[in-house]
Amino acid sequence: MSKIDKNIIEKAVKQALDVRENAYAPYSKFKVGATIITKKGNIYKGVNVENSSFGATVCAERIALFTAVSNGEKEIEAVVIASNLNGEAVYPCGICRQVLSDFNPEMNVIMVNSDSKKIEKEIKLNKIFESAFKF
Repeated sequence: MSKIDKNIIEKAVKQALDVRENAYAPYSKFKVGATIITKKGNIYKGVNVENSSFGATVCAERIALFTAVSNGEKEIEAVVIASNLNGEAVYPCGICRQVLSDFNPEMNVIMVNSDSKKIEKEIKLNKIFESAFKF
């Protein structure tokens, strides 16, 4: 499905798995690592950061995206999500789907099982989030 260079995807998967260990998840114990792949082929990392005021928690996907934007990159090709829930790789949450869709509703969403370290699913964002809010 992906037209992104295979080596870049492999590198982004490894970085998402590695950075996952830095997640701050003292409440849920649910660690997530994510990477954003830009049109230029650059990779930006993020982890989920929980807060005792749960609404202040920020997901790994958004932190990776915001890091890319902070570095001047807004052309996003893919997001890689490394985690595991009940033995399976995870989809991005609804808030992340909305935020990601503002940058590229056709981006690839690559879901990696953090136990097996394998890509389990790859799908276009607009296939899992068909009716994004547009202002």
